[in-house]
Amino acid sequence: MASRALYSPRHPVLKKRDDFEDVLEERRRSSDLRYALRCYTPTLYKGLVPCKVSMLKSIVLQSDHLQCVIKQVSSESGDSTECVAEEASLILDEMAHRMQLSTVRFFVFTLSKAFKRLFRSVCVNEEGIQRLQQAVQEHPVVLLPSHRSYMDFLMMSYLLYMFDLPLPVIAAGMDFMSMKFIGEMLRMSGAFFIRRSFGGDKLYWAVFSEYVKTMLRKGYAPIEFFLEGTRSRTCKSLTPKTGLLNIVMEPFFKGELFDVSLVPVSISYERVLEESLYARELLGVPKPKESTSGLLKARRVLSEDYGSMHVYFGHPVSVRSLAEGKIKRSQYNLLPRYIPQKPSVDTHEFLNDAAFRLVRIQEENMVLKPWVLIATLLLQNPDGMDLSSLTEQTDWLRHLALAFGAFLDWPDHEACSEVISCSLALHRRLLSVSAGHVQLSVTDAPQVETTPEEAVFQRAVVVLSCASYRNQILHVFLRPALLAVAMQSANSSRKGYILPNKKNNLSCYLLMKRGVLQVLEHEIVMSASGQSTLAFLCSVLEPFLQGYQVTPYTQCANVHYCAKVWGSVFLSFFLSFFLSFCIKLYQDFHKILSSKTVFNIDNNRKYFLGNKSAY
Repeated sequence: MASRALYSPRHPVLKKRDDFEDVLEERRRSSDLRYALRCYTPTLYKGLVPCKVSMLKSIVLQSDHLQCVIKQVSSESGDSTECVAEEASLILDEMAHRMQLSTVRFFVFTLSKAFKRLFRSVCVNEEGIQRLQQAVQEHPVVLLPSHRSYMDFLMMSYLLYMFDLPLPVIAAGMDFMSMKFIGEMLRMSGAFFIRRSFGGDKLYWAVFSEYVKTMLRKGYAPIEFFLEGTRSRTCKSLTPKTGLLNIVMEPFFKGELFDVSLVPVSISYERVLEESLYARELLGVPKPKESTSGLLKARRVLSEDYGSMHVYFGHPVSVRSLAEGKIKRSQYNLLPRYIPQKPSVDTHEFLNDAAFRLVRIQEENMVLKPWVLIATLLLQNPDGMDLSSLTEQTDWLRHLALAFGAFLDWPDHEACSEVISCSLALHRRLLSVSAGHVQLSVTDAPQVETTPEEAVFQRAVVVLSCASYRNQILHVFLRPALLAVAMQSANSSRKGYILPNKKNNLSCYLLMKRGVLQVLEHEIVMSASGQSTLAFLCSVLEPFLQGYQVTPYTQCANVHYCAKVWGSVFLSFFLSFFLSFCIKLYQDFHKILSSKTVFNIDNNRKYFLGNKSAY
C-alpha cells in the first residue's frame, strides 16, 4: 500500500500527522469475493463472546429500569402491565438490529466493487486503527463519525471489517425502514432504527436507552452514531445533539462502567456524492424519500469520478477524563440505578461542552483538498478569474492555510498549475474554463430556453454547491477572521481595545507569524504587506454577516404579505414577537463580535458554523 504523510503546522513548530494508507490499492489487485469470504476474527472487548441477538432482547426487556418504566406507564395510562410490556416488546422488535455475518459479507463484496468505481483512493490513518484496536479491548467504545454523506456509515463498517475490528451497531433513522429489502439488509448489517423525534413517549425512550446501555455494558459491539444527528447539507458542522451522548455516558456516571472511550472520526470527501442534491434542498426542493427504487435509479453515480476520500480515526477520548472535576457522580448514588433521573443543570452543561469539543476534534482532523481553496477564491470573485491569477492566489492561500494549522492534502512533487487543473477537471460541472478564464457556471445544463427564474435557480445550485466546499475550511480561518473584522470595525488601534484578554492572543500570534500585524506596547499596527490577508479574512465572514442582514428584511416582507391575508391582528402579534427575536439576535451577535467573547469559539461557533444558511 502507498503511504502518504500530511503535515499541519502548529505553533510554534510543524506537527506531523498520522500517515495514510490507500486501502483500495490492494482491493484492485485481488479478488473481491475471496476477500468478502475471508476468515473474520475481530478483536473483542476483554475477550468476551458477544451474546446472541435474542438474548440481548431478553436482557433489555427484563431489566429493572424498563420494568420500572412499564409500571409507571401502566399506572399513568390505566393499561395493564402486561399490555404495556407487550408494547415495549413490539417497540424493541421494530428497533433492534439482527446482525448476520453472511449479510455483512454480501455488503463487503458489493461495496468493494462500488468503492473502486467511485473513488480513486480511500485513505485511512492506520495508526488510528491501531489505537482503536487497543481501545476496544480495554473499554466499551463509541464511534462518532462526522456526517456529510450517506456513504459515511457504509464506509465505517467496511473499514472495521477490513481491519478485523468488531462491527458497530449503528443508530439509523426510521426513513431507511421503508426501503424494501435494503432496510432489512441494513438491519442485518448492524443498523438499529429509531424515530427522529420521541416527543413525550416515555416508554419508547426507556426501551431505546436501555437497549443502547445494555449493548454498552455487555461490550456487545461498538456503538456508532452521528453527533450532529443528520447530514450537514452545507458541509459546516451542525450544533451537536446530546441525547444519545448522555445515554452512552450514563453507565459511567452511575458507576456501571469504569470508563467509556469516545472515538471521533473525520470523514472527508474530495467530491461529495450528494452535492447538487444538498443545494436543491437548501433552495426548498423537498428531500427525496429513501426508497429501493430511488437507490437503483441512483446507480448512475457509479459512472462518475468522486476523487479521493480520507478517513481519520482520532485519539480515543476517555469519558472518565472528560468528567473529572466536572461531574459529581455521587449524586447518582442517591437513588437506585434503575430509577430514571433527569440530567442536572451541571450534567447538561458538561454534555454540551463535551459535544462541542468532539465536533471541534472532527473539524481539526478533516483533510482539506485543493478544490476547497479554489472554491473559496472563486466565490470571492463571482465574475471569474484568469487561470494564472487563480493559480497564484491558490498557492498563496495554501501557505496561509498551512500557517493557520490546516490539515491539507496537497500532492507532493507536482506543480501548482497541474494540481489546480486536476481539481478543475474533477469539478467541471460547477465551472467553465474558456480562453484561460475560470468562472462558476452551469456547464451541464440542457441546451433549451429557460425562464429567468430557472436560470437564477440553476446558478444558485452551482454557487451553493461551491459554498459547501468553501465551508469546509471555515474552522481554519474563523479565529483570525474574527480578529480581522474586529480591527476593520474598530475606530482605534489600541491594543487593550482589540485584545482585551489572553484568549485573543492566539489569533494575533497567527497573524504575526505571517507578518500581517505588529504588536507594539500600546497598539496593534497592520504591516504594509498585511492588507491583502486582512481583506481576505474579512471576506471569509462577509457572506455570513450579510446573511444576518438579509434575514430581517425577508421576515418583514413575509409579515406584510401575511398581514394582507390575515389582517392587522396577525400583524400586531407577529411584530411583537419578531421585535423580541431581532433584539435577541442582535444581542447574541453583538456578544460574538464584542471584545470579551469574540474568540470564545467553543461556545459561539454555532452562530457561524451551525447556521443553516450556506452563506
